[in-house]
This record gives sequence, C-alpha cells and structure tokens, in this order.
Amino acid sequence: MADLVSVDTLRTQCNDALVALVAPDRTPEVLYAPIRYVLQGGGKRVRPVLVQLVAQAYGTPPSASQPVALAAEVFHNFTLVHDDIMDQADARRGRPTVHVKWDEGTAILVGDWLMGCATRLLRQSDAPTDALLDVYHPTMDALCEGQALDTDFETRDAVSVSDYMRMIDGKTGALIAACMAWGGIVGGASANEQTQLHEAGMAVGRAFQIQDDLLDVIADHDAWGKAIGGDLQVGKKTFVTLTALERATGDTERWLRRTLFENGGCPPDQIEAVQTTMRDLGVFDAARDAVAEHTDRAHDYLDVLPEGAARTALVELLNQLQRRSY
Repeated sequence: MADLVSVDTLRTQCNDALVALVAPDRTPEVLYAPIRYVLQGGGKRVRPVLVQLVAQAYGTPPSASQPVALAAEVFHNFTLVHDDIMDQADARRGRPTVHVKWDEGTAILVGDWLMGCATRLLRQSDAPTDALLDVYHPTMDALCEGQALDTDFETRDAVSVSDYMRMIDGKTGALIAACMAWGGIVGGASANEQTQLHEAGMAVGRAFQIQDDLLDVIADHDAWGKAIGGDLQVGKKTFVTLTALERATGDTERWLRRTLFENGGCPPDQIEAVQTTMRDLGVFDAARDAVAEHTDRAHDYLDVLPEGAARTALVELLNQLQRRSY
C-alpha cells in the first residue's frame, strides 16, 4: 500500500484543484469572477479530506478520489452561498458574502453553477456513477429539508432539542455522511461498510454542530474569531439555548425565553447573565457530553475501516474537531 498522503497535503491539493476548475480567461466575467471568489475563499476542507482519508484506508490513492473530494467541497460551497442569501449574512470566512459583494441574483447563479459542477465532478470519477448518485440525491433532499427547518425555527415558538437534532442531521450531518460513504464507494467498500461509514458521518455532523453551538457561547473571543454569543444576539435556536429552555422552570424559563428569543435576540449586556444561567443549569456539561457521545459513536462505526495510517489519521482528525476550544 502507498504511503499515507497527509491531511495538510490533501488540503493543499484541494485548494489548488479548486482554483483550476475555472480557467482564468473563462467568460462571462460577471459569472466567473464571483465563482473564482468562492472557490478561492479558503476553509478547513474537512469534507474533501474525509472522502480521501476513507478512500486511502481502502488503498485508493488521492489522485483517484480527487474528483469526488472536489465534488464534496464544491457542493458544500454551493450550500453556503445560498444559505448566506437566506440568512442575509454579510460575511463568510472574513470576506463579504457573494450577494453583498455582487448582488442576490449573481449569488443565486453562482450557487446554481457550483451545484452543477459538483454533479459533473462526480461523473468524472472512475467509481460507479450510480452508487455515487444514489448517495448524492438523498443528501440533496436532506440538506434542503434541514435548511427549511432552520428557517422555520426562526419564527416557531415550540422547538425541542429533538427537533433541532433532526435539523442538523440534514443541514450539517447529511453532507459529512455523504463524504464518508463516497470515500467508501471510491475505495471499493462493501454495501454494509458504506452504510456504517454513512452513520459515522451523521454522528460526526452532530458532534461538530453541537461543539460549534457551545463554542459560540463559551469560546475565547480572540481565538474564536467571532463575537461571543453571536447566535444568542440574533435569537438563533441552538443546542445550548434549547437545552437551557428544557431544563429551566418557572421564572427562569420565562426569563430565558424572553431574553433569548424576543425582540430579535439577546441584548449584549445580558449575555453574561445568560452564560451564568446556562452554566448553573448544566447546559455546557450537557453539550460536552453530547459531543463526546456522538464522537464515540462515530469511532464505533469507523471500526469497519481497515487498520492502517489512513484510519489513524481520520480518527485523529475527528478527535481534533471534538477538542476544538477556540
């Protein structure tokens, strides 16, 4: 078996290949300039790395899995461009979002092109196209359902933690699960192994999102790179806010609901009081426990992978995602 290609190398190769997807002279510039802007926008490249590490575990070199890995990252960026429009987000990865730098119509077209590009990349793989698309289409359904629920939650009063978990299974978990399954397909995994890998990805998605929700409230401001309590200030329903409401009673529950979700979200001068209340209710410990639980489930499912350096690197990457404290 060939030597392991490291995570850092995979990220570098992915960045270079994304830039190469659109030739410098391709026109019209009004479309391809913002597409290049998105593809050159950086990021952790977690999803393509997952595809390629799983494929490497089965002995498939990154060159063979790269079209599918790129498809995963291009598709992810398509969802971000359209999500930013729906959320009216001003910035993404420290830069103006596409609809802000250009306009909403341009951003819609950019997202459409990226989605089509992702499908084209899947078809460029030597892996069975039908198998890849059998994962792709339900993933698209799940992502749309997750985004619809996320939007619905903004105005719905009664949202439970279980409702929220269903939403993140679609919005966050579905594509991560697809990446794990795609890596297995490219690597020649059995149908049962592909199912196990998909389940591992769903567990990773839950752990990743809950950790993000927790860090939004407790992370160090400078290291996190975002305003602490940003989700609180916009009244976003997250694992920590919904867990707090389920654990609180009486006046505390009424105060939390009013402070978090009425009048557009939590006032900045109330964030410290909300943090204290959540800590007293055991919300932060509950979030940490949930992250650990779902990470452990992911590790259990990953037992289907052949032993070796790629599996070790994959497990370490997942552990790093769990241990994030910035």
